[in-house]
Amino acid sequence: MSGLPAGRHFFRGDDGYEAARSATVWHARVPERYPEVIVQAVDADDIIAGLHYAKSNGHNVSIVSGGHSFAASHLRDGAVLLDVSRLNHATIDVEKSRAVVGPGKGGSLLMADLQEQGLFFPGGHCKGVCLGGYLLQGGYGWNSRIYGPACESVIGVDVVTADGEQIHCNEDNHADLYWAARGAGSGFFGVVTSYHLKLYPRPAVCGTSAYLYPFELADEVYTWARSIGAEVDPRVELQAVASRGEPTMGIESPVISFASPAFADSEEEAEKALAIFGSCPVADKALVKIPYMPTDLPTWYDIAMTHYLSDHYYAVDNMWTSASAADLLPGIRNILDTMPPHPAHFLWLNWGPVPRRQDMAYSVEDDIYLALYGSWKDPADEAKYADWAQSNMAAMSHLASGIQLADENLGRRPARFASDEAMARLDEVRAAYDPDGLFNSWMGRL
Repeated sequence: MSGLPAGRHFFRGDDGYEAARSATVWHARVPERYPEVIVQAVDADDIIAGLHYAKSNGHNVSIVSGGHSFAASHLRDGAVLLDVSRLNHATIDVEKSRAVVGPGKGGSLLMADLQEQGLFFPGGHCKGVCLGGYLLQGGYGWNSRIYGPACESVIGVDVVTADGEQIHCNEDNHADLYWAARGAGSGFFGVVTSYHLKLYPRPAVCGTSAYLYPFELADEVYTWARSIGAEVDPRVELQAVASRGEPTMGIESPVISFASPAFADSEEEAEKALAIFGSCPVADKALVKIPYMPTDLPTWYDIAMTHYLSDHYYAVDNMWTSASAADLLPGIRNILDTMPPHPAHFLWLNWGPVPRRQDMAYSVEDDIYLALYGSWKDPADEAKYADWAQSNMAAMSHLASGIQLADENLGRRPARFASDEAMARLDEVRAAYDPDGLFNSWMGRL
């Protein structure tokens, strides 16, 4: 007997195996990598059984919690894959502004629960993003320029270690593993069963502005966006999404969309924070110009999802940079010239100036975040579009300070995602908690 949970494990070749494998990838591009067995865990006992089986049979272990892992780094040949998406519990303590949530809890679902109780958390921008991988890799989400990456609001983690021990980690207990859990991403060497979160008061107002420009004005708008980085109110997410159409606005031509949420205590404050968008020197040439309108998170989730369609294939890549607009523009022009059809897109995000962060494995970020989301629906188009994100980011890599693990492409383009000091410490902590290398590490690293 395997000792694995009956009815919830699938060996390669079993009926139900391929359905279980494919279900761990949210989009259509499921890599040709095959775990030996998939364990659909519902509690810590299932996890421990999976770990014991792996150790007894010489397998490595990977974990998936569900979400938008474009690269599907959890799929490894010959591994035991622990699917913890069913650990989706959530307990909210309104008085203490705390929550205990499972890795399989959807971020948008948690946000809805919190909104009803007047609370807030910097959850991810897309529906379907579960908290497990999102929090491990850092977590850029709603209002993160105020609250920081979501991992800064993780005040404790419950972890099953490589030897099957269940421990609670925080700044006073197993502090080194707690440090690693906030930024190690898919290279974390344990199985998180619960996150303990710090919550915040729900902002009274969510407002937005919308300015849409044709690609022909790219030089002007990106130069302007780069120049105002230090001036943008931290309550504003200044993001520009370039795509070959914007269906939500009825536009089918190539367009750069500056549509940015602002969270504030009043409509007046939100409108004031968003006024900076009117300072773009070509604002009068915008195809759409909406200086301010009230909105809400459910609407924003719907807008975000128009760029992420589960029946499409995706290949992504990204970079952090502090380069000037003049240095970035040649690469940006090539990105726009070669962009696949919608919903493929190019994201520009004004993130900095970066404040001093807590001591955690998450340790690489910069003034500007650039991310490419190549997409196609017909599998025959893979040869045409699959390399778009990778090749463009590789061409601009001399301007990068690193990448973010959220939308990584490490298996095909290894890149720096943590500081040298953090990587050295991660190796030390891994050696202490997983000396035999039971857990798979990142698919690539420098």
